[in-house]
Amino acid sequence: MLKLASFAAGEWVGPGSGARPIFSAVSGKVIAEAGGTPLDTGKMLDYAKTVGGPALRAMGFHDRAGMLKTLALYLNERREALYELSYDTGATGRDHMVDIDGGIGTTFVFASKGRKELPDGDIYIDGGLEQLGKTGTFLGQHVAVPLQGVAVHINAFNFPLWGMLEKLAPTLLAGVPAIVKPATASSYVTEAAVRMIVESGILPEGAIQFIAGSTGDLLDNLSGQDVVSFTGSAATGTMLRATPNILASAVRFTAEQDSLNATILGPDVVPGSPAFDVFIKEVHREMTTKAGQKCTAIRRIIAPEARVPAVIEALSGLLAATPVGDPRDKATRMGALVSADQKADVLAKAAIIGEEAERVFGDPDHFVPAGDVAPDAFVPPMLFHCADPDAATKVHATEAFGPVSTVMPYRDLDHAIAIANRGEGSLVASCVTESGDVARAVVRGSGAYHGRLYFNNPTSAKEATGHGSTMAHMVHGGPGRAGGGEELGGIRAVLHYMQRVAVQGSPDLLTAVTDTWVPGAAEIDTGVHPFTRSFGALQIGETIHAGPREITLEDIEHFAAFTGDTFYAHMDEEAAAANPFFPGRVAHGYLLLSFAAGLFVRPDPGPVLANTGLDALRFVKPVVPGDTLSVRLTVKQKTRRTEGHGEVRWHVTLTNQDAETVAEYELLTMNAV
Repeated sequence: MLKLASFAAGEWVGPGSGARPIFSAVSGKVIAEAGGTPLDTGKMLDYAKTVGGPALRAMGFHDRAGMLKTLALYLNERREALYELSYDTGATGRDHMVDIDGGIGTTFVFASKGRKELPDGDIYIDGGLEQLGKTGTFLGQHVAVPLQGVAVHINAFNFPLWGMLEKLAPTLLAGVPAIVKPATASSYVTEAAVRMIVESGILPEGAIQFIAGSTGDLLDNLSGQDVVSFTGSAATGTMLRATPNILASAVRFTAEQDSLNATILGPDVVPGSPAFDVFIKEVHREMTTKAGQKCTAIRRIIAPEARVPAVIEALSGLLAATPVGDPRDKATRMGALVSADQKADVLAKAAIIGEEAERVFGDPDHFVPAGDVAPDAFVPPMLFHCADPDAATKVHATEAFGPVSTVMPYRDLDHAIAIANRGEGSLVASCVTESGDVARAVVRGSGAYHGRLYFNNPTSAKEATGHGSTMAHMVHGGPGRAGGGEELGGIRAVLHYMQRVAVQGSPDLLTAVTDTWVPGAAEIDTGVHPFTRSFGALQIGETIHAGPREITLEDIEHFAAFTGDTFYAHMDEEAAAANPFFPGRVAHGYLLLSFAAGLFVRPDPGPVLANTGLDALRFVKPVVPGDTLSVRLTVKQKTRRTEGHGEVRWHVTLTNQDAETVAEYELLTMNAV
């Protein structure tokens, strides 16, 4: 039997005399025990804030991203051991891909996004500059810096690894240490993963701690620098959110909880069509994956009145062909619920739904799972039919957290949207349709009630990730009943563990704070062309001025003939003069860019390896024949990409003979280190 330990303040603390037994969902036997030993939560918080936090904040975003990639690779090599433990939660091999592979994959995503989308430093620039004065000598810039507290992650039983890693990866990337508290029923999987993480030595000391059992008085000791991220039932979330200290100290609290997710069969989809098959397969997958124990699973199936019999028939046929039993058997497609207690809860909730809906498939009283297993935690998939969803209330308010879904009819699309919204807030709603009008109507009518809207049809089906698949790139959370919180969403998730700060000051001071050159800040003249200097040698603010070059009518006509761009503003004086934006014939914008490059580019081989693009291009003032062009090229930002090269972002300004800006953009180059 496993004796699960907490990892507190750098030490493993085993279970005590009051430890709670944990049962296998498959055999029904006691396989582990956890808790029973009071933890010194004050010491844990101090350890995180004085050891883990400073160590993480001493690293830049790219260092932390590299750390996450190394961690993901390390765990990926040890998946089989986690699979073996996970079987006892009732999970099948297919379920492991969602939880274990999915958690590791999420860590890889944040490692990649950290390198690609975050600066090679420790301060995140949030949005653009704001000019707060008339002349540009007083500016504002929003930035984000790591909170100097700890993130407390309270996770649900259904995803013991993904639930931890989807919160942990953005937390560590932000530079904040974490205390992880999984649900006890499946905590043996989480504990094994935390042991792997600790033994790897990849994370700095104090970056992660783990609680097996009760949190004790942990929430009573948090401060305004701390974050609580909760996944679980609405009842538990409400109780935790109402902790007096959480309210008094304004502790950030994010909840992801009960969700009556819905799917809509579009009015354009008919039985027998490929789109109808996509719909049925989506619902079947969501009912049976993790035995329906997914916060994003489909609970309400909304179909046109005339299509309801076909939906019930097709779905019942697939469910009847779904082997339910021992998850270690490769033929099994649905395993057990996590525990006998969870089975009792699911059956109780199904009975409530049954007060307003008829069960049309799945009889738990006459069900025997396949294989040599204890039946204590097994249930069949259950499908209900609610003939009058308008009169019903319980089917829109009761989540049976298992393989339970209810089919209900709608009259028209507005009625379908109204039914979906009766859930009063969900993590996800989906719609299978091939009509753009239907998709737009669903977004406009139902978007306010759901954290994610997922559309699918035969065009997207091969690549679509699924109604219930939560992707690290997209926001996970939902309004109302779903908790009103938000997780994931790419870099958005990282910012949940950071403080947005409005920084105001002169261009020079903002340049120093952000490590990004701000127009109006001092320019650095080294006396040599910056294209001859390596990535490491270049300084933020390093600048050259080049030009002038006169723009002639012959230049414009040659460029037009050479490129084929004979737009009238460049070739027809009368037509150009009639245009409200031009005084007459003007130079091509791309001609100006080409001449600018000719003014500042060095022809000889050097540290500049490639021009990779330009951003934020805008043409400010027309250039006419006889005007002269000058250019200023300034090192705005540097981002190391590999050991051999880095990206340089140059601020480029083109001016005319009157020192008026005619064009502005940011040039990107890859430079040798």
